Order: sequence, then structure tokens, then C-alpha cells
Amino acid sequence: MLKIVKIEWKLFLREPVSVAFAIFFPSLLLLVLGALPALRTPDPQFGDLRFIDAYVSTLVVIALAFLGLNKLPATVATYREKGVLRRFSTTPVSPARLLLAQLAVNLIAGALSITLLMVVCRVVFDIDLPHHPLGFLVTCLLGMLSLSALGLLVAAWSPTARSAGGWATVAFMLVMFFGGAYLPRFLMPDFLARVGEYLPPGVVALQESWLGAAPDPVHLGVLALITVVAGTVAAKSFRWE
Repeated sequence: MLKIVKIEWKLFLREPVSVAFAIFFPSLLLLVLGALPALRTPDPQFGDLRFIDAYVSTLVVIALAFLGLNKLPATVATYREKGVLRRFSTTPVSPARLLLAQLAVNLIAGALSITLLMVVCRVVFDIDLPHHPLGFLVTCLLGMLSLSALGLLVAAWSPTARSAGGWATVAFMLVMFFGGAYLPRFLMPDFLARVGEYLPPGVVALQESWLGAAPDPVHLGVLALITVVAGTVAAKSFRWE
């Protein structure tokens, strides 16, 4: 299993675009936004916080969404289309281990991305690190698992890598929209903002734990439920070839 994870990690590093977007893009975006003086000024709309303080949780959403909904389904669907999974089924190593390795790579990449983001937050902009570390860690883990389960569901139902990429892009854009990446959440209608609270990877739970409050157990429960349901359906409907 460790050998498979190492190989998948090497393959991930050979894709510069994926590495750049998954690991470096959130931090680069924070640097760009932080270069604007208006976004470094405390604003009553954010509880006298700066825009960049309130936007950090959305940057975490971007990193997790790319890994779970762009990279994972495209890679798995490509492996199936090219017969990689079918070949694995003829060996003592179960093809399921390849899926677990993909999840492990996503977790490693996500951890690197969020760690780098924290360094930029603290060193460059003097943004406090998460005030509720355990809640933030649990939310990140559940957020990554729920998005990965949805990504596997897309891969399971898509006959080709191209169709998987298309459906994954739709899911990715929805998650980014409700996560506040395209439109700040305070500008959304109340109904849309409310819906976004319960969608993976839990932008409100991320923000609450970063600012110091324990994440809402209901939000975490919804993430766990999505992980179990989507993961179970994907496992039962997945075709190895």
C-alpha cells in the first residue's frame, strides 16, 4: 500500500498544473488579495475583521474542492478507461487500494496546501492561526472525505474520462460558488448562503473554527452523512472496467 501511495504521489508531482493549483494557488490568491489596501482594512461587514481574515476559509474550500472534484474523478476515470484498474484486478493487489492511494495523495496535498496557507497568513498578513485547531482539523478531514466521495461518485457514473471531467467541473463550480469563491457569501441571498453552510467542505464550519468557535455539530454531521452515502453508492456502482 505504501509503495502504491509513493508511486501515485510521484505521478501527482509530474503534473505541474495540478500541483500549482492544489498546493500553491490558494496562497498566491491570498497574496494578490492582500496586496489591495482596501482588503486589509477592518470592515464592519466582517465583524471589524479584514476581508482577507474572513476569506481564508474560502481559500481552504478552493484547495479541497480542486483535489476532491477535479483531480480525483479525472484520474480514476482515466485509469479505468486505459485499463489500469482492470490490470490491477488480475494481481493480488485489489484495485480498491489504488482508490485509497488516490485519497491518501489528496490528503497529503491538502495538508501541504493548508499548511502553506497558514504560513502566508501568519508571516505576511499577521492573520491568526485557527483558534479552534481540533474543530478546524476535523472539518478539513470531513470536508476532504465528503468531496472525495462525491468525486468517486462522479467517476463511478461516468463512462469516460472526458465525461467525468465535465460532470466534475459542474460539481466543482457549484462548490466554489456556495463556498464564496466567486461571490463573497455576505452578498448572497440568505437562502443561498444558508444552503452553502451545509454543502461540502463546510465553509461556515471552517470559518467558525478558524475564528475561534467550535464548528456546528449539525454541519459536521451533514459532511459525515454525505461521505457515507456518496461513498457507499459510489462503491456499489463503481465499474472497474
